[in-house]
Amino acid sequence: MIPRGAGTGLAGAVVPIHGGLILDMCRMNKILDIRIADRLVRVQPGVVYDDLQNALAPSGFCFPPDPASGSVCTLGGNVATNAGGIRGAKYGVTRDYVLSLVIVLPNGRILRTGTDCMKSSSGLDLTRLFVGSEGTLGVITEITLKIIPKPIASKTCQAFFADLQDAGQAVSDIMHSRIVPSVLEVLEENAILILRNHGGMKLPDARAMILVETDGYTKEEADFQMTEVINVLKKNRATRIQVAKSPREAEDLWRGRKALSSAAARLRPNNISEDVTVPISKVPDLLAGISRIARKHGLLFVIFGHAGDGNLHPKIMYDRNNPQQVQKISAAVGEIFHLTCNLGGTLTGEHGIGLAKAPFMLLEHSQTSLDLMSAIKNLVDPNNILNPGKMGLRTGAQ
Repeated sequence: MIPRGAGTGLAGAVVPIHGGLILDMCRMNKILDIRIADRLVRVQPGVVYDDLQNALAPSGFCFPPDPASGSVCTLGGNVATNAGGIRGAKYGVTRDYVLSLVIVLPNGRILRTGTDCMKSSSGLDLTRLFVGSEGTLGVITEITLKIIPKPIASKTCQAFFADLQDAGQAVSDIMHSRIVPSVLEVLEENAILILRNHGGMKLPDARAMILVETDGYTKEEADFQMTEVINVLKKNRATRIQVAKSPREAEDLWRGRKALSSAAARLRPNNISEDVTVPISKVPDLLAGISRIARKHGLLFVIFGHAGDGNLHPKIMYDRNNPQQVQKISAAVGEIFHLTCNLGGTLTGEHGIGLAKAPFMLLEHSQTSLDLMSAIKNLVDPNNILNPGKMGLRTGAQ
């Protein structure tokens, strides 16, 4: 049995490999409770992310993690994969906001984890165990989430660099400064070319582009942080810096980032989008390393991502009907994973392991860690009936 949300995942977490039943959770789509004073909401797993944000908007509150598929993806899927988004550098990922869960275990028993309180030191944290478990341990039927007041002011800027290393260092230096931007995105040369040639945008020749947003509960707070950002960008030899003077100008600056995936899709019939993440100080090394791997294999990579929390999305463009390209991609992806883990990183920052990354788990985790994960799976699901074969978990029933 495989619990399924909207099917927007990118790691094959809901792809059945042994047949079975798909448990579609999309009709469990009720917002059960909104308690502003307690700063929480209680929802069913099929609630669409944007629907929750729209319900919270009149109160001036929000659920901060913001996956790119927010108009489609469900909160149950967000919890199952520990989804993130472009604002992860400041606001974290789904796990940081899950207060409690109601879960149906493989044996049919109902488990309630966590609390409605803002803090608790009571017992083992079972809630966090199930967040990111990709439907392998239980079926989530109810979620209680922490919410926060939505910032009311923001400032946006765009900067270009003649050297990829300078852009990577600017990212590291911004995060080393006195502020934490709400968004810090990086796009390398191929992404800029695609937006200029296929996205209809007038962008300069550059090796990299950085997009930064600062926010706060006053205009002065957002402005102060942006001043700090601009100083860092200048120190790292940004060739052009443009600061939005209005919400419309800010939207224009973000238009390219939002259009990138659709513009890139025109170049090749197929693509693979990876999700590697490293400590922020290692972002320059990861950018340079991924570029070397692309050149080595003669593949078209479009590199972009949430640089503020070290999360890059190298998108590899290819034709699946070309056996040589498919073989090169397999080698290149393995090298990206090796590079990432050698830099102290993780295979996935927000997409999850699923099927796609399961063979590489030993690059990041020790055998002892994997044995313990599999032992937990065996304890909770001894018959291996829930989403078998995912995340590299092994059970006695296999």
